[in-house]
Amino acid sequence: MLVTKLTVKIHRGLQARNTALFVDKASSFTSDVILTKSGISSDGKKIMRVMDLNIKDGDEIMLMVNGCDEHVTFKVLKSFLMNQL
Repeated sequence: MLVTKLTVKIHRGLQARNTALFVDKASSFTSDVILTKSGISSDGKKIMRVMDLNIKDGDEIMLMVNGCDEHVTFKVLKSFLMNQL
């Protein structure tokens, strides 16, 4: 399992379009993806669960990835959240 705290650096955070892009990327991997904000955790592959977290630009979140392709999944999703793609 790979875990990191990070500050989201996406203009407008994870709202509508960005959430759809994140979930699409997360769903393309077999590893489990969990996002946590303010003690509330959600499945990173479920669009409504991610939107429920109301993640905004500048929010500190935790990204957890677990599975057989966790290293590549972690790298891609972390880069997306840090706006480094």
